[in-house]
Amino acid sequence: MITVTLLEKMYANLSSRTTESYIQSLCKGLNVAVKVAASTERRWIRVNVSGEDEIAASSLLKEEFSLAPVNVKNIKKDTVYGGKIVFSGKSNLEIFVDIGVFLPEPMDAAVPLQHIQAQLVDGRKMPLRRVIQLFCFLDNLPTEVLVKRIDDQQKRFVAEFSEKQIAIISCWICSNLERLIVLGTFQENVEKAIKTSGHFRDVVAVERLGMLEHAVICKLGTNAVGLIPKIGRLLPDAVLGIFSPKKILRFVKI
Repeated sequence: MITVTLLEKMYANLSSRTTESYIQSLCKGLNVAVKVAASTERRWIRVNVSGEDEIAASSLLKEEFSLAPVNVKNIKKDTVYGGKIVFSGKSNLEIFVDIGVFLPEPMDAAVPLQHIQAQLVDGRKMPLRRVIQLFCFLDNLPTEVLVKRIDDQQKRFVAEFSEKQIAIISCWICSNLERLIVLGTFQENVEKAIKTSGHFRDVVAVERLGMLEHAVICKLGTNAVGLIPKIGRLLPDAVLGIFSPKKILRFVKI
């Protein structure tokens, strides 16, 4: 048996069995059994994979989701790590990203406000809460950071957004297409809600950000805010947010 910790978090509204079935479906064709073990302290999903093809299955899961580094000893400076935003809006000085380190104790990556201002708003002295609102930095949003140093005294990593993350955000802005961010459900549920609500023609695609995090790309001229009442009622347990290039461009030159 092989045990892996996915770089994906368990949501309170989803059962282990539902998540287990989804992961098992990804291993279709492989002779393995998948069992979701108890999630970690920070709700990272731990999976037991057993069977004849367990090595191939564990490699597949690593490629599909990436694996959490788990231990602080596995973190290296000047290295890029994926993670999820946590404690959004609870600080005026930094954005925290949980990169999957919880041994010997949980440690998050902190992106200081000065780095955020330099990378996202052309160096403007914009309040962090305004940046969080503009760029839809909700809790659990998948985010990639570059760890610059380890702050042992404050038990955290000092980081900045990775070049890839900035490129993604810039691409979203330059597309001039609004995005409805949906957190806490599977992609098939998002697509079903779009069809059921009758808004299929207003959507370009559903972009997967993580196993349970997605961006609904609206067609040019469609406002994401208008989709919230119709799609939101069909996804009552999901968290919805809006990424609007027009609003961002009022404040920032890309």
